[in-house]
Order: sequence, then C-alpha cells, then structure tokens
Amino acid sequence: MKLLLTGAFSYTDEQLTMLQNAGFEITFVQNELEPLSIDCSKFDAVVCNNLFKFNPPELFENLKVVQLTSAGFDRVPVGYFATKGISLFNAKGVYSIPMAEWVLLKTLEIYKKSAEFSAQQKKKIWQKHRDLLEICGKQVLIVGTGNVGCQCAKRFKAFGAKVLGADIFDSKSEFIDEFYYMDSLKEALSRADITVLTLPLTDSTRGLFSEELFASMKDSSVLINVARGAIIDTDALTKALKEDKLLGVALDVFETEPLEETSPLWNNERVIITPHNSFVSDGTRERMFSLLYKNLTEYDFSKTTI
Repeated sequence: MKLLLTGAFSYTDEQLTMLQNAGFEITFVQNELEPLSIDCSKFDAVVCNNLFKFNPPELFENLKVVQLTSAGFDRVPVGYFATKGISLFNAKGVYSIPMAEWVLLKTLEIYKKSAEFSAQQKKKIWQKHRDLLEICGKQVLIVGTGNVGCQCAKRFKAFGAKVLGADIFDSKSEFIDEFYYMDSLKEALSRADITVLTLPLTDSTRGLFSEELFASMKDSSVLINVARGAIIDTDALTKALKEDKLLGVALDVFETEPLEETSPLWNNERVIITPHNSFVSDGTRERMFSLLYKNLTEYDFSKTTI
C-alpha cells in the first residue's frame, strides 16, 4: 500500500520502520500547506491535517483511507470522502487529556486571580485578595460531550462541581450529572457558573455564541473555549465583556489565527489568550502514532471505494 505522510506529525525512524514493516511504501512531504508537485493518484492512504485545503481531493484517485492528526473534521471535504467511500479517521482521544487539563488550569487562574498575584509579585506588593472563588459546588456546563468534553467533566467532578452537558446526542457519561439537548442550551447557560466549549465547528455551530446566548449567561460566569474560534461571535463576546457580563474568558482558539494584533481581546484584563496550544503535551505523540498505526494496519485495503 502506498502511504503519504506529511509534516503534520513528526515521526521517529522507529515509527517509520514500523509502518514499512506493516507493508506500507512511504512518501513523506514536509509542507502540506501548498499544492503538491507529486503524483497524488497513486496513494492508498494519507495521514495529514490541512492537506486538502491546498490540494483537491479529486487528485487522489485511488485513495481509500485518510487519517487526520486533528480531532476536528472542519478542514477536510467530509462529504466528498463519504460519496467516494473513503474512510476518514480523526485523532479521537489523542489530545483530550492535555486540553482538559488546560481548561481546568485556566478556570483556576480566573477563580484564584493568578494574573493579579503575578503582577503583584513583580512589583513586590504584599496585598491579599478576599474575593477568590472555588470550583467546588459550582455548576459547570460542557457544551460538546465528546471525548474532550467528558475528560473536562471528569476533572471538574473531582473538584466537587456539578457538571451539566449539552450536545445533539447524550453520551451517557458517568461524569455528567444533567444533560441538555442543544435546543435547551439557553436554559443550561442560565444555570452555569462555568461554560466550556468543546463542540465541533459545523454550519449549525458557527457563530453559535451570539448576543442572544451571551444574554442567557450569568453575569459572573466564566467562558472557556478549546473548540474552534468561529463558534463564538467575536463582536458579541467583545460587547459582553464591555457590559461586564463575564467574570473571565480563556480562549485557545480564534476565528483567524494568529489573532490579529488589532483585536481588542489582547488588552482585556478579563481575557486569557493562548496560541492554539492547549492540545500540546508530552503524551500526545505516543497516542497519535498508536492510533494512526492501529487504524492503518487494521484497515482492509482490499475493499474497493465507490
């Protein structure tokens, strides 16, 4: 089987040997963010992230399997693959643990005023803050109860929070105390002290967090986004912050990345910004390779696509 690997994942020599020993003839392309100058019609399988944003899928005439290094499907032509019978796998479960840890960290930074204490330390100021908060007893809403969402729920439960979940289907997670379907999202938001976004970007979720939804949230609530930036209407978020609607916001994803230097979010003291970094950890590489190796080696390449 002919396998195309891109620089979306960094392989060790040992991992490449494992794939070769499994019967794959490997072609490696470092930069997937440009049109390829090779014959794409020969590949049976591809491991990539943004490849199909710059290369028409029609060029891959014999393609049977696509393994993504991302959890989201918003960068690939899902409909086209479905019509052609091409199997599509994402990085399910690979990044859930570090992302959930990041969510908890940023919640604690907001509740415990870490930035203010850090600023005081730099100025050698000894000043107590009497308005710190605790997660225990708070109601946390996880919007998107997939793998990342359930890992977040697990950690909030360990801190004594009551966890609400919202999605288009009920995952039946043991860590979610109450579940809401998306048509009841406003009700769930009105109860939540902390709202965490872990849902995929689709036509129905793009701009989902609009002025209407922000109006449904508690004035003292916290909003955390590790999903996709376009799920939040940035103008609506900016307005909510100006109206003191939110206690704090932590954003790891943005509609345009890098975030424009002119964005008012940079200078807002209630906003924590990180550069789409929550998924990074020392454990993701091993999980990613184990997943892609399993999916590729267990796939029946004798099947014909449509």
